[in-house]
Amino acid sequence: MSDTLKSADIQLIQRILPHRYPFLLVDKVVDIDGYKSARGIKNVTMNEPHFQGHFPGTPIMPGVTIIEAMAQTAGVMLGVGFDVVDSELLIYFMNIEKAKFRRKVVPGDVMEMHVETLRGKQGGKIFKFGGKAVVDGETAAEAEFSAYVDWTMEKTT
Repeated sequence: MSDTLKSADIQLIQRILPHRYPFLLVDKVVDIDGYKSARGIKNVTMNEPHFQGHFPGTPIMPGVTIIEAMAQTAGVMLGVGFDVVDSELLIYFMNIEKAKFRRKVVPGDVMEMHVETLRGKQGGKIFKFGGKAVVDGETAAEAEFSAYVDWTMEKTT
């Protein structure tokens, strides 16, 4: 790890990611080590719309939204690591591999998304990440995922 880890609060996250409610799935990103690794924080609440149907009476966060939260954490890491805040940065899933779900994530949980870059470099278009979602020290989910990064470097503000 580098000597100067960075973080992103919700205001900075919204300057990096285009996602908004109900699809913004990360509240804070901490321990950002360039574009190498980061840890996202998601406070899971009953107010989230997916809990209305997944499942009534037994709310469980869908696995795909857990992986999306990991991917959004990786997007914030790239935005901070490559200093492209306030740009038209768009990141698209290309694939998801080795996805495993080990524990339910439910309202009241604080989910940490640990992500690391497995492959990719500044200015590159294709990145591969490893991610793990952790609740109370237990692995809830893990996956590797690849993304296409559309670097439109024009600042919007």
